[in-house]
Amino acid sequence: MLVLTRKLGESIAIDDHIKIVVVQIKGKQVRLGIQAPKETKIHREEVYVAIQDQNKEAVKTTAAVAGQMSKILKG
Repeated sequence: MLVLTRKLGESIAIDDHIKIVVVQIKGKQVRLGIQAPKETKIHREEVYVAIQDQNKEAVKTTAAVAGQMSKILKG
């Protein structure tokens, strides 16, 4: 993991297309601004984990339905 120190108003560049700016520091919270192409998906980690969990459940459900349909069609 790369750890960087930035002050208010300073930024971090990732590749040529993503820029992260320290917008506000208030107590123990840091507010970040992210400039990235629209097609770049950006989520808080807890939201990202929830999306991944939902995707895994959807795959299981789809596989189960496909198995049931296969049995019905072979019937």
